[in-house]
Amino acid sequence: MSNRHLARTIAMQILFLWDFNGKKGVDVDKITKEVFANFAPEFDDHGFVKSAIKGTFDHLKEIDAYITKYATEWPLEQITIVDRNILRIGVYELIFNNDIPSKVAINEAIEIAKTFGSEASGKFVNGVLGAIYRDMDNKNKKE
Repeated sequence: MSNRHLARTIAMQILFLWDFNGKKGVDVDKITKEVFANFAPEFDDHGFVKSAIKGTFDHLKEIDAYITKYATEWPLEQITIVDRNILRIGVYELIFNNDIPSKVAINEAIEIAKTFGSEASGKFVNGVLGAIYRDMDNKNKKE
């Protein structure tokens, strides 16, 4: 598993725990330390994980608006916690992180969804992120 793939997986676990525990008042730094200690004690790219978490939080309202707009059949709170947070990272990388190529952001989100989500998660994440990508202005698309 590549470092970046593992970093996205760790970021998803942190967001999952934050979301699962009620979001407001949850100590994300404590969760982050616990996830690193329990699931990736030897992992050395903490910066990428922290950047993904910070970027997601910095744009959370906008990210959730994208998810709401493009997952039309699913109110945000009815999307499973795993899928919702995979989508959050995927939308962050797709829309707000210019260092990540669009197709990489989408493919990584799909792979994480297949691993951690339900049988339908990969297709669901692909559908939502693919629709967002198709609607992006050509100037905003990253190769």
